[in-house]
Amino acid sequence: MMDGRTMRRRALRRIAQSAFGASLCCVLLGVSAHGQVSGYGEKQEGQNAGDQLPTVLQQVGVTQRLSQPLPLDAQFVDDTGKTVRLGDYFGKRPAILSLVYYNCPMLCSEEMDGLASALMMVKLNPGKDFNIILISIDPSETPELAAKKKAFYVKRYGRPETANGWHFLTGKQADIDAVSNAVGFGYVRVPGPDGKLDQFAHASAIEVVTTDGHLAQYYLGVEYSPKDILLGLIEASGNEIGSPVANILTYCYHYDPRTNRHSLIVARVVQLGGMMTVAGLGGFMFVMFRRDLRLGRNHTLPAKRWNDEG
Repeated sequence: MMDGRTMRRRALRRIAQSAFGASLCCVLLGVSAHGQVSGYGEKQEGQNAGDQLPTVLQQVGVTQRLSQPLPLDAQFVDDTGKTVRLGDYFGKRPAILSLVYYNCPMLCSEEMDGLASALMMVKLNPGKDFNIILISIDPSETPELAAKKKAFYVKRYGRPETANGWHFLTGKQADIDAVSNAVGFGYVRVPGPDGKLDQFAHASAIEVVTTDGHLAQYYLGVEYSPKDILLGLIEASGNEIGSPVANILTYCYHYDPRTNRHSLIVARVVQLGGMMTVAGLGGFMFVMFRRDLRLGRNHTLPAKRWNDEG
């Protein structure tokens, strides 16, 4: 049988272990996020410029435009080479929409990987319960490239019978602009390592769209909660509009194509979170130890009596 002080000490050890695990998670998150943006070239972690984005990125971001209708008359070419209207994918079921480009060397692959991984744990079927629509923001990309990306991700998803629910589209600039403006997806063309303007600076997000083509929910970043996606699709199937989500992950990295450098803003968040965890844990332990000492002084006789009787 344990006395009150022994129980409190064990509780403190468990709290300390949990806090250490949480801090380790934050550090791993920072390391993982760093790997997401270092996929090509000789990138270096440059000096943090504070909270100001480089000029070239002032137009990059995601403005959440909930309940905004998509331009359903916009025309694209699907991964089979067929001309389609965006509205062809609505009317019966909701959809997950993502604006990417298939030759993206960094973020888009992470985003599509995260989406496929999350959908593996969602007990709904693309093509039957919802559609997945990916639209390239690069008008030079071709249906052949879209077909290769589709084949890769359908195979990764592991349910080949759902292929008719995955739609990888390419299109002309005017139609791309119509969709990106409706979604609130800001991006700019930037030079790649060879100096050619064949890459894009952009944020990472997916959107859930109602059956009648209205934006119902945004999910930011490159990893998505299967439970949130499931609930978002269920609500969107009834044409319900969700609530705005925190925009904190949109600018995890400041990347300046002019210097081919990026700075890791998430490191500041991790450092701040670590300091708050340590300070909170230290304060809690100090209070509890003082309380333990007071209880020890006030209850020496009952403890001695219990020991004698035992």
